[in-house]
Amino acid sequence: MEKVDIKKVKSMTGSHQEWFISHLKNKKNARIYLQVALEEYQEDHDREAFMLSLRNVAIAQGGIAHLASETHLNREHLYRLLSGKGNPTLDTLTVILQTLGMRIKLAVA
Repeated sequence: MEKVDIKKVKSMTGSHQEWFISHLKNKKNARIYLQVALEEYQEDHDREAFMLSLRNVAIAQGGIAHLASETHLNREHLYRLLSGKGNPTLDTLTVILQTLGMRIKLAVA
């Protein structure tokens, strides 16, 4: 069996992460992605997965430094919050989501 040259494959197909981040620049795509992540969190309680999803959207929407500037939150603090280990307060989560142009919306279960 022939060995696959990863560099050659990447040069031909591009980076999935780059494509994914560019996809999340669209606010509608980002909203749907976060909605699904939140729904999955409600089922499996995997906070790390939700926080990493929020981080992906933050990166796509201008980056963590930009988010820090807009929210007036410390950049290092935001990196920790969005690392997957973070556990933001409801106030902090609301500020982050508002800055990204989103809000929390409730529905009957």
